[in-house]
Amino acid sequence: MMHFKMTALALAFGLALASTPAKADAMHGKGHAGAIGSPGNAAKTTRTVTITMHDNYYEPESLSIKEGETVKFVIKNAGSLVHEFSIATGAMHAAHRPEMNMMVEHGVLEPDRINWDAAKKMQATMGHGMHDEPNSKLLEPGKSAEMIWHFPNHANLEFACNVPGHYDAGMVGKIKLVH
Repeated sequence: MMHFKMTALALAFGLALASTPAKADAMHGKGHAGAIGSPGNAAKTTRTVTITMHDNYYEPESLSIKEGETVKFVIKNAGSLVHEFSIATGAMHAAHRPEMNMMVEHGVLEPDRINWDAAKKMQATMGHGMHDEPNSKLLEPGKSAEMIWHFPNHANLEFACNVPGHYDAGMVGKIKLVH
């Protein structure tokens, strides 16, 4: 029941946010790849970490990663809503949320699915309609994806869901880089 209440609150908050003017000038990792790491080479992967996205939390809730480590993430959406797994700084996540709001405004992101027709229309009329960044996976309920990421030596990183309302509902976790 608690998760249902949090989900309803997150959706209501997200819909309220979606009605605000949005800027689409901040993509997840564009121009910041070195600061947050970079796409990894599968041959250099040191381990696999499974990330399960629920409504509205991650399992595990935080990560400890060695500086310079290359990790393969297996990401599963076990929730009933669309969720995102994105590796970035807190400031980068905050800058990206207006784009996600815009995706809701244009019908691309629905609570439980990605509307690909709306994404194509948004792409044709605005020049963007769906992000495809190497540090992020946006998944519908029941879907899974993989991501290989090479972490930097020093950074203050987190993983988060930037679907409107989800970050504020607590769908964020810290990444601790260790020596």
